[in-house]
Amino acid sequence: MEGTWPLLPSAVALALAVGAIVVAGSKLAHVADELADRTGMGEALAGALFLGGVTSLPGIVASATGALEGDAGFALANPVGGVAIQSVWLAIADLVYRRANLEHAAASLENILQALVLLALLSLPVIAYATPELTWGWVHPVTVLIPVLYGYGLVLVRRMRAEPMWEPEATSDTVVDEPDEPSERSLPHLWASLSALAIVVGVTGWVIAKAGLGVAAGTGWSSSVTGFTLTTAISSLPELVTLLAAVRIGALTLGVANIIGGNVFDTLLIAVSDAFYTRGSIYADAGPESLVLLGGTLLITAILAAGLLVRDRRGVGFEGVALPAVYVATAAIAVMVV
Repeated sequence: MEGTWPLLPSAVALALAVGAIVVAGSKLAHVADELADRTGMGEALAGALFLGGVTSLPGIVASATGALEGDAGFALANPVGGVAIQSVWLAIADLVYRRANLEHAAASLENILQALVLLALLSLPVIAYATPELTWGWVHPVTVLIPVLYGYGLVLVRRMRAEPMWEPEATSDTVVDEPDEPSERSLPHLWASLSALAIVVGVTGWVIAKAGLGVAAGTGWSSSVTGFTLTTAISSLPELVTLLAAVRIGALTLGVANIIGGNVFDTLLIAVSDAFYTRGSIYADAGPESLVLLGGTLLITAILAAGLLVRDRRGVGFEGVALPAVYVATAAIAVMVV
């Protein structure tokens, strides 16, 4: 592909991107946790908006870059793969939080609702895959529905927080979302810190996209599989770093909301990819492996939602085993389909 980076510079760029993301991501959890308390939004909603939005920036840039480069499979695999791998991060965090199962301790109605909204959002591209000829210009009508449903989902989450109709049972392992003592940093300073970190994280997204396309071209790997595994694993590192940081400071609901809220936000990247891919229907050009990746990610999301509802008290519940297993199986099947 014209303009693709060579293999060795691509590998070096990916390594540098990892370092930048780890440094920025480790600071995001502290800033978002304090903003959640100072604004009164609560950890679940703040995690979805502040952390979910900022940590998704690498994926946004990577998806848009892939679409502009004309690689439909890579452009779609990035947001779908982001949802999948970020769900696996929760299984890793379960190993770090030894006291109880993380989904049990971070009981939150908002997170459960967001998981259900995510299932609804991921179902829309399935319709688009089946009807690629239904386009307005080059954009499928389903693409327009994705941000609409996302916005309505946020309205429902805010309504649920204001007027909950039922609540999860509190146990000795449940960690309640309570405001911490505010630091000496002013609110404008916190917003400025969040913005600066967002810029750093966003720039790395472009590097990851260019380097990922270079790796795919240099190795002969499928760009869809590369996008689903390698580049999303790197671009989703902010979610992992901030999740572990949130667990370490005891902001469990914030950490889980960062993952689930980030996953919901990542579905907007599908709309971004379709909008920036001007060569026709992105769903028609992505190939059958992209549909396999989407189906596996739907299953992963359903398992995560079940884990939030069942609230297994063991350190690693059924979802902690099933999430990485389904992720690996999905990638393996996609490789066989290519």
